[in-house]
Amino acid sequence: MSQPKTARPHGGVRGANLSRSSVNFDGPFGRIFRALPAGEYGINDAATEANLSLLANKMSADPDDIKDGPDPEEGGIPAAFTYFGQFIDHDLTFDPASSLQKQNDPDALVDYRTPRFDLDNLYGRGPDDQPYLYEGSTKKFILGKPLAGAPEVNSGARDLQRNQPQLPGSAARALIGDPRNDENAIVSQLQGIWHRFHNAVVDANPGLTFEQVQQEVRFHYQWILVHDFLPKIVAEKVLEAILPGSEQKKPDVQAIHLKYFHPKNEGFMPLEFSAAAYRFGHSMVRPSYRLNNAVGLIPIFARDPAPNLRGFRTMTEGWAIDWRRFIDITPLPYGIFPSDPNDLSDAKNQLRLQLAYKIDTSLVNPLKFLPTSVSDALPPDPPTPANPNPPNPLAELNLKRGWRMRLPTGQAVAKAMGLIPLKDSEIKLGKFTTDPADIAAQIPIDQVVQGDAFKENCPLWTYILAETVESHVTVHALDQEGNLEKRRIPTRKLGPVGGTIVAETFLGLLVSDSSSYISSDPLWKPSLAINGVFGLREMFLHALGTNGAPLQAQLVETGELATA
Repeated sequence: MSQPKTARPHGGVRGANLSRSSVNFDGPFGRIFRALPAGEYGINDAATEANLSLLANKMSADPDDIKDGPDPEEGGIPAAFTYFGQFIDHDLTFDPASSLQKQNDPDALVDYRTPRFDLDNLYGRGPDDQPYLYEGSTKKFILGKPLAGAPEVNSGARDLQRNQPQLPGSAARALIGDPRNDENAIVSQLQGIWHRFHNAVVDANPGLTFEQVQQEVRFHYQWILVHDFLPKIVAEKVLEAILPGSEQKKPDVQAIHLKYFHPKNEGFMPLEFSAAAYRFGHSMVRPSYRLNNAVGLIPIFARDPAPNLRGFRTMTEGWAIDWRRFIDITPLPYGIFPSDPNDLSDAKNQLRLQLAYKIDTSLVNPLKFLPTSVSDALPPDPPTPANPNPPNPLAELNLKRGWRMRLPTGQAVAKAMGLIPLKDSEIKLGKFTTDPADIAAQIPIDQVVQGDAFKENCPLWTYILAETVESHVTVHALDQEGNLEKRRIPTRKLGPVGGTIVAETFLGLLVSDSSSYISSDPLWKPSLAINGVFGLREMFLHALGTNGAPLQAQLVETGELATA
């Protein structure tokens, strides 16, 4: 369709034309496809916002029971990867200046995180500048108060170090490299796991300086990104074209082929990545999680004072995460229905691997009611006595941010990549499961609103979620008799547009960073590999161990990780 003409105050957005057309400009934020026009979804700004609100509503699921048993929305990716993806995002980007209330100039935005995979969300500014994060001369991270609930594998669980509020009712804020890594109980404890991984490297290598330990931790982290995280989320054929050898689980980092992302000097943060493609992880969030055997299912967010996993507060003492429930450090029962998911006396509830939801165009209902503590915007409708908790949909925030950042449409990016764009009938909104009810509830993008606002004109974020490719992931599980088996679980991975943007951004930033292992030592291998493998699972085993030795867990052939 032809792009509607939208009036812009004072002639437009400062820098927007430069950002779209210049091939020489590299700011903290930038664009991969600079010549593409911004997507518009109405005859004026008000119409666009209204249409995006309607689209967001279609991408937000209805309320569902909290669940822990077999679920058609589950993919084959362990739930820990959802929050590891959030942790990665906080390592790369922090933009407190942009607003959903105005058009934003990406050339004037400042990325308050370095656009490098250097773990500045973990290390902050280092022990010299932030000594309160570290234990004196040992340079180990200071850990917080002990947590209970998972003695089998997480007996050393600790909350994050927190301040001591002086005013009644004030929150105890975490003292960490990036405060956002305390926004929910899961990413908060994942931050603590990375603290403990760093400390384990210190314990195992007493002769190393802080800088040497930091490099060792960073290199292992970057290895996880290349050899574990990207293969989990990007379709095999898409990743192979960028990272040869990845299909055979032997990626050749010296043969990386970047077709679209070409930073001129230092790496910059592409808006197509930060404001669209990398927001795929929001669709992987489950409505609730079971942290350990002692507590029932807890919703990620709740609209009332009931227990929920919202962060920015002292961790509940009994909420130590049993990480076996989030990543396959030992094989667990999978696919067995409990009679009652909250009956803790039912043996089927005692231990279960929780899998992330499939990447699709449906976000779970709790994400429709974001607390303002984790949202960067107030709800569209103000609270009233009759409705004290109005919706604050994450889908709407994402769509409007992409529009405010003047992102192109998904079809425009597909064409720029030389691809045939998806037809409107192929851009389905809803849950990508085999459940007949879910299939019947799907609607195509061009039927969201009357008129042609979304006809061949899909927002980039929605397009990327819609074009995901069916794949399979091997899950090591126990059957009902307790026997170990491998199960190939259908899952969804990022397709040609989304997968290319994510993979090229990851690999392009690593290539452009002279201190990354790919640039400084491409033949480097992880010294902390277990049975020849190092991935997120192995990082957990080291972090959960003691005295520098990894947790003695039952080791299984993963089949999904490259050998070290």
